[in-house]
Amino acid sequence: MNNYSFSVTPNDIGKRIDKFLADNIENVTRSSIANLIDNGEISVNNKSIAKNYKLRLYDIINVTIPDPVPYEAKAENIPLDIIYEDDDLLVVNKPKGMVVHPAAGNYEGTLVNALLYHCGDSLSGINGVLRPGIVHRIDKNTSGLLIVAKNDISHKKLAEQIKEHSFTREYEAIVVGNIKEDKGTVNAPIGRHHIDRKRMTVTERNSKNAVTHFEVISRYKGYTHIKCILETGRTHQIRVHMAYLGHPVSGDDVYGVKNEKVPFIGQCLHARKIGFIHPTTNKYLEFSSELPDYFKSFLIKLENISK
Repeated sequence: MNNYSFSVTPNDIGKRIDKFLADNIENVTRSSIANLIDNGEISVNNKSIAKNYKLRLYDIINVTIPDPVPYEAKAENIPLDIIYEDDDLLVVNKPKGMVVHPAAGNYEGTLVNALLYHCGDSLSGINGVLRPGIVHRIDKNTSGLLIVAKNDISHKKLAEQIKEHSFTREYEAIVVGNIKEDKGTVNAPIGRHHIDRKRMTVTERNSKNAVTHFEVISRYKGYTHIKCILETGRTHQIRVHMAYLGHPVSGDDVYGVKNEKVPFIGQCLHARKIGFIHPTTNKYLEFSSELPDYFKSFLIKLENISK
C-alpha cells in the first residue's frame, strides 16, 4: 500500500483532481484515479469528492493506493513476426501499437501474451511473471526489433551486453524540421520530469547519462529522415533527445509538435537493426527489418509534398 499527500499551490488552482494526480503520481492513470475516488481512497480536506473536482488553494489531498492484486500474464494466440529463433533466444519484429508487456490498463494483447503462447514455459523468469523473457523494451508506438531470452543464463548475458553498451541498436525516424548537420551526437543526461512524472527530460537532476548518434538519410519539406544509433538505452531516449534538439519525432504525442504540417498519428520511429554476441555460441549476430508500411507511406507523402 502506498500513501500520498499533496498541498495545492497557486500554480494548480482550478485543475481537475484526476489530471493533477495522474501527472504527479508515477504509473497512475486518470481512469485509475477515478476508480480510487469511487472506492473512497482519495479525499480532499478529509472529505470525499467527485471525479471532476477542481482544486482550490491550500487543499490537502490524501491518496491511498492499495497493493496490486497478483497477476500472471496469460498466453494468447497472437501472430508473431519472428526474425530469428533458437534454443536460447528469439528476435521479434514488434508492430506499432503493441505493448511489450502487461501493465495497468494493458493486461491482454501484449507481446508477452503472444510469446507465452508461442514459447510456453521456455522463457527466462528474471523479470517476473509479467515480463518473462523481456531483456529490453521499445515503446508501444515504436515498431521494430526486440530480443527475447528463453532462459535465465541467456538473459543475464544479453542484459550484461546492454549494460556495457556493446549491443547494436539502430533506429530510423522521421523528425519535424530540417536538421542542418549531416550527422551528430546528442550527449545529454535523461531523467524524470520534475512535474510530470510520466515524461522524461534532459536534466542534471536524478538523471543517467544518455548518448544518441544520428545521421541524416534524406531531407523533405519541413521534415528529416534520420538514422539513430543508441550508445545508451534510456526510457524514450531518441524521442527526448530529438525534441531537445528542436526536431521531435513526427507524431510523438508526448514530446512532439501539436499541429504538424503533415499530420501523423503515433510516432514515426522504427527499431530497424539489432546486433549482439550470442550467449551460447559467442558469435556476433545482426538482424535488420524492413521499414513497415506506415513508415513507407509517410515517406511517399513527404516526397510528394517536397516536389
